Amino acid sequence: MSLLEIKNLRVSADDKAILKGINLSVGQGEIHVLMGPNGGGKSTLVNTVMGHPQYRVDEGSIVFDGKDITREPTNERAKAGLFLSFQNPEEVPGVTLENFMRTSRTAITGKPVKLFAYQKDLKGKMEELGMDGEYASRYLNVGFSGGEKKKSEILQMLMLNPKLAILDETDSGLDVDAVKIVSQGVEKFKNRDNSLLVITHNTKILEYLNVDYVHVLMDGKIVKTGPRSLIDQINKAGFQQLTAAAAG
Repeated sequence: MSLLEIKNLRVSADDKAILKGINLSVGQGEIHVLMGPNGGGKSTLVNTVMGHPQYRVDEGSIVFDGKDITREPTNERAKAGLFLSFQNPEEVPGVTLENFMRTSRTAITGKPVKLFAYQKDLKGKMEELGMDGEYASRYLNVGFSGGEKKKSEILQMLMLNPKLAILDETDSGLDVDAVKIVSQGVEKFKNRDNSLLVITHNTKILEYLNVDYVHVLMDGKIVKTGPRSLIDQINKAGFQQLTAAAAG
């Protein structure tokens, strides 16, 4: 069963065509990896899936969990079970990490949070990610290192438990130890009922995951789809040689 179904998606920004007919299907319980050179449209695709107002859908559709969400606002997509981990997380002065996540969970579930159980759950997950508990009372991402910001994103994913988590280069800029911790956090999240769409240049994060499909996106189009072994081909031959061989 397809959890996310993207059909003939054409997207532009500032009157410039960026996505040029994307077709992508992510089934329940699957892990998909999206790779490609910078500027190919990867971040545009995931931001469009989340409903970023900067991007205009000119043609095509986005169906999530059986519902057409092409024109739905971002908050409704989040309530439906979509989550995006940002490549460059924003700082939010005045709002603590704990309050942000508690408010987010309430908004998504529509149910009040039982404070004691929530705080216990939060503390446990922060320990798993190697995060100092004092970060919970600090303003969201303010003064956080690059690594702590990325861990904060994974923490939010674990606490919100979405149906589909999209990770947009969550591992970028992290040292080896931080990548390992983030990877383990992603592994703890994944089960047969949810799905992952991972954008990455650093395949280290994929070592802990059972990847089902790999897609190569270049110049606004998915030019190749294959099994996990496609990652090794890309690492050896690069994107241009890989697609040239496929064309030939």
